[in-house]
This record gives sequence, structure tokens and C-alpha cells, in this order.
Amino acid sequence: MTTEKMPATVRVGNTALGGGHFALIAGPCSVESEDQIIGVARAVQQAGATILRGGAFKPRTSPYDFQGLGAEGIRLLLRAKEATGMPIVTELLALRDLPLFEDVDMIQIGARNMQNFDLLKEMGRLKKPILLKRGLANTLQELLMSAEYIISEGNDQVILCERGIRTYEPYTRNTLDLSAVPALRELTGLPIVVDPSHATGKASLVPSMAMAAAAAGADGIMIEVHNDPACALCDGQQSLTPETFADLSRKIFRIREVLA
Repeated sequence: MTTEKMPATVRVGNTALGGGHFALIAGPCSVESEDQIIGVARAVQQAGATILRGGAFKPRTSPYDFQGLGAEGIRLLLRAKEATGMPIVTELLALRDLPLFEDVDMIQIGARNMQNFDLLKEMGRLKKPILLKRGLANTLQELLMSAEYIISEGNDQVILCERGIRTYEPYTRNTLDLSAVPALRELTGLPIVVDPSHATGKASLVPSMAMAAAAAGADGIMIEVHNDPACALCDGQQSLTPETFADLSRKIFRIREVLA
């Protein structure tokens, strides 16, 4: 596989992941307003995050749930980028929306689209970092083959993301497969990110799983942070407050120091 020979470092704006570089990626599940996204961006940046995440287009299980602000959400993310200097990552659902992503620093391909091969091929024709999330019921080999679809078209700036898989356990939203981090490290040189927010679905479980991901050697951790989780339009139950995130960030960086 060509993923075995990929560069260990991927640059995202003014930061990098892999090859000894570590990034905290943080922000709300969904962009809701200008004040919200800029306020959260400033808070997570002050706490140590170097990449801002935020959903503009939201794939929801129910068609009646909030679907995101779409193009307006992208515009607000770019305002937050302008206000803070942080590079941004957001999810692309359909090729028709790709022109809106011209100034987005990293495009996320979500779990539901991990095997959307036409979409992956198009990502391969871009010269832009791609955050590729593992599907809900996909093996590590299938994740790597999806990365190959991107790489085979000429784009080697791929970051893999473990975000939990579907198992028989109903207490958590998914089951976080932390063994994926060292296992992928044996199989590929691509950077590896862990998303404990979507994996657990519970804010109370996110800190311990984030610290465990850091201890497992992840190159980045992506965490949902909302200024008022109880009133969030999407996934408030798994979102940390800025204060909780700041405390967690300090612990993660202490773990990184021990591993160095």
C-alpha cells in the first residue's frame, strides 16, 4: 500500500500533525451564529487548540434534526479564522458544495462518506489536507483503502481519524477503538487523530478518553466544545464547556510531556 510510504507530517495552515507534531482540534459540533463560533474559537485557542472545527453541513440520522447553516456556516467559520488566525476544518457532504470550501484549510470526510469513492477521488485531486474518519462498522484495512483512493489521485495530505465503531454496547454512542492508534502506526505513516466526542456521545466520558488517546500516541485529538451545551442545536450532550476543555488541555499536554 502507498499509505505505508506516506510522509508522517501533514501541515494544516500554520500548524502540523504527525512526525512529532501534535494538534488539539476543538470547536462546536455545529456553527450556530457569529458570536458563538468566534467566542468558542477564542476560548479553545487560549486553552491550547491550534485548529478550529465546526459543522456547516450536518449529516443527521433524522431528516427533522438541525442540518446546519450550510453556506452561511462556512462564511462564519471563515470569520472565526480571520478573527483568531486558526486554520479551520469542516465536513464536506456533497461535491456540489465543494466551491464553498476554497478557503477551508482542511476538509473532513465523515464516517458516513468513508466509502463514497467518487467523493474520495475528488479529494485526491485537491491540494488540501483531508481528515478521513473511520466508518461506523469499517475495519482498519477498509479505512486505509479509502485513504488510498485519495492518495492514488495525487493528494498525500491525508489524516486518519478514529471516531468509534458500532458495537453491541448501547451505553455509549459508539465504542472507541483506541487500539486503532498503535495498530495504524504499524500499518501507515499517515497522522492519526482520535475523536472521543463522537465515540462516547457523553461529555462526562470525553476527558478520560481524550487523555487515553494522548497516552496511546495519537497525533491529534478532536473535541467538541460549546459555550452553552444545554442549548446546543446539535450534540450538546457530548460537548465540553470551554472551562472543562481548558482543564483537559492542560492534562493532555502533561501526558505529552511524559511521552516525549
